Amino acid sequence: MKRTFHLLFLALFLSAGVLTQYGCGSSESTPPVPVDTDGDGITDDREIELGLDPMSADFDNDGLTDGEEINEYNTDPKNADTDGDGLSDGDEVNTYGTDPNNADSDGDGLSDYDEIITYKTDPNDANGDADGDGVSDVDEINRYNTDPTNADSDGDGFTDGQEIDMGTNPNNGSDPVFVSGDDLGTINFNFDRSNITDEAAQVLADNVEVLMNAPAFRVRVDAYTDHVGGDQYNLRLSLRRAASVVDFYKSNGIAEDRIESRGLGKAPVECSTSEKEPNDGCEKNRRAESNPISTLKYSPDM
Repeated sequence: MKRTFHLLFLALFLSAGVLTQYGCGSSESTPPVPVDTDGDGITDDREIELGLDPMSADFDNDGLTDGEEINEYNTDPKNADTDGDGLSDGDEVNTYGTDPNNADSDGDGLSDYDEIITYKTDPNDANGDADGDGVSDVDEINRYNTDPTNADSDGDGFTDGQEIDMGTNPNNGSDPVFVSGDDLGTINFNFDRSNITDEAAQVLADNVEVLMNAPAFRVRVDAYTDHVGGDQYNLRLSLRRAASVVDFYKSNGIAEDRIESRGLGKAPVECSTSEKEPNDGCEKNRRAESNPISTLKYSPDM
């Protein structure tokens, strides 16, 4: 009967969470041990008080334990996306290194979600330049509507930064118009002549059209002769040929200040034996080249 009484007494103390140790004259009691069933660093009593689940370490399933959210990051353990930027608190902390309490971690006007998911830019660098074109990501997106991950949004060979600096359109592959040496045709002359043939006039007319559409370009005419005759005579002939081309350009709308010319005498490379005509000259050396000269601040990276 006495043994039964002691067992009941001990059971009552244990059920109350209090264990009193007797013996050796001691009457001190051991304080109750806090219970943390899910091991998240928050006691069961506190979880119940906060409306959390003491059986689940991550109530909102965002990748952070309830204890981490409350004790370390000051985030809402009942809201998987505390700052409402579209990224879970766990992803912000563990994957992206962004602030789960700030929808725009770097304060550049773009949300962390937009930078990471939409634009692939750096959400932790307000002055970031993902494509290295000299224009910040936020300016590309908000001011110029260009691609912050492509240094040349329109694919014309000029970077977005170069186009903005020149005042051209970084979203238009045809602006600025760029003229290469292959875009202007070369004409040939008859033997010992400087007049423009009908065939040559068509080539020059095409050149005029190209130049009219490329206001940032000037043209330099370089005229040559074949190797028949003396050097001085051929120098004068080349000058006359250059003048004929200049006159054609001016009479067809190209401003004089956009044209320069040179008479260079005999062509630098003499024709091969197989190319020579009966008079030892050849047509390919009797020519006038039209070379484009850019006034643009930059050249494209083609």
